[in-house]
Amino acid sequence: MTASTVPFARVEIVPEAQQAALRVLRSGWITMGPETAAFERELARYLGARHVVAVSSGTAAIEIALRALHLEPGAIVLTPSLTFCGAVTAIVQAGLHPALVDVDPGTLLPTSATVAAAARRIGRPDAMVVQHMAGHPADVAELAAAAGLPASRVVEDAAHGIGAELRGTPVGGASHAACFSFYATKNLPIGEGGAIATDDDELADQARTTRLHGMSHDAWRRYLPGASWRYDVADLGLKANITDVQAAIGRAQLACLPAWQLRREQLAAAYDAAFARVPGLARPQRPAHGRHAWHLYQVRVTPDCRVSRDQLIETLTTQGIGTSVHFIPVHQLSAFRRILRPEEGRSVPVTDRVADQLISLPMYPALTDSDIAHVTEAVAAITGCTVAA
Repeated sequence: MTASTVPFARVEIVPEAQQAALRVLRSGWITMGPETAAFERELARYLGARHVVAVSSGTAAIEIALRALHLEPGAIVLTPSLTFCGAVTAIVQAGLHPALVDVDPGTLLPTSATVAAAARRIGRPDAMVVQHMAGHPADVAELAAAAGLPASRVVEDAAHGIGAELRGTPVGGASHAACFSFYATKNLPIGEGGAIATDDDELADQARTTRLHGMSHDAWRRYLPGASWRYDVADLGLKANITDVQAAIGRAQLACLPAWQLRREQLAAAYDAAFARVPGLARPQRPAHGRHAWHLYQVRVTPDCRVSRDQLIETLTTQGIGTSVHFIPVHQLSAFRRILRPEEGRSVPVTDRVADQLISLPMYPALTDSDIAHVTEAVAAITGCTVAA
C-alpha cells in the first residue's frame, strides 16, 4: 500500500481486544457464555437500553425481531428499497412480505409523507422496518404514526446507528427492537455479530431462545455444575448466537467507541468544509434534532457536477482512493424483482434517482488529516474545483 493510498475501510482491533480474545481462547469456553452476558450488559448500559441480546449478525437480529412480532404469514412489512439486501431478505425469511417506501433525497430516510403514501398504496401495513441510514437517526415514532402503526410493530435497522442520538436519546436506548451490526466496517467492529436492543421483556426472552434453535436453555447454563441437561423447544428458532471470543473483542472495542465517534464527527466536519463550494456535489444532511453516527459519509453527484458518479469512482480508484455505493436499491436486484409486486419498483422514483448519484467516501477513525486532504483534493481536481481552505 503506497503512502497516497486511502482504502475505503480499515478495521482497527485494539490491542486490548486482541488480548481479550486470547484470554477467552485459553479459558476452555469459547462459544456463547459468560463473556457474551457481560458484553450484553455493557452494551445495554452504553445505549441506556433495558435489554441487549447478542446474535450472529445484524441480519439475524432483524429476522429474530420480526419473528417476535408474531405476525401472520405473508403480513406486509414496509421497508425502504435504498437499504442493504440482507435487511429485506430478513423480512422474507421471517415469512413476511416487503413493501417499499421512498426516501427524502437529503436525508436518504423515509419521511412521514412517503410512509403515508406507501400505506395508502398497499392498505394498512402490519409492521415496518426503519433504517438509520448512514447513521442519520430516523424519527421512529413519527414514521410509525404515519404508517398507522404502534411503536411495538416497528423494527429498527440500526446497523449504521450505534452512536447516533435523537433528542438526546441514543438509537436503541428506548426501542421496541433496534438491531445492530458489528461487521468489520461498522462503528463498533468485531468482525461479525449483531444485537437486538429492546425495552420489551417478552421480546428479549424470545430473542434469547430463538437465537439458539428455540431451545429453552443454552449450552453454558446446561453445562454448569448441578444444572440439568433437559430443555424444551416451544417454537422453532435459528442458529444465530454470538461466541464469547466475539463478545470479548466487542467489550474491549466498546471502551473505544466514544473516542472513535468523536473522530468520525471531526472527519465529517472536514469533509463538509472541503466540499462546501464544489458545484454539483450534495453533502449529507445533518439531523435537525439529533446526533449523526457518521457510519458513512455519502455525497450525491448531481447533474450539475462536471463528472458523473461512476466517472468519479473510477478516477478515484486510479488514484488509490477507495469508495463504495450504499446501496443498490433492492427492487433493482433480480431476486427481489421476483418477490416484490410489479408496481413496487415504480413507487420509489426518488430512490431510483439518488441511487445513481450516491458515493460513499472513506470514513473511519484511523483516517489521518493528510488522508482527508488527499481525498478532498482529489475529488476537487476531478470535478474541476478548488476545495475550501
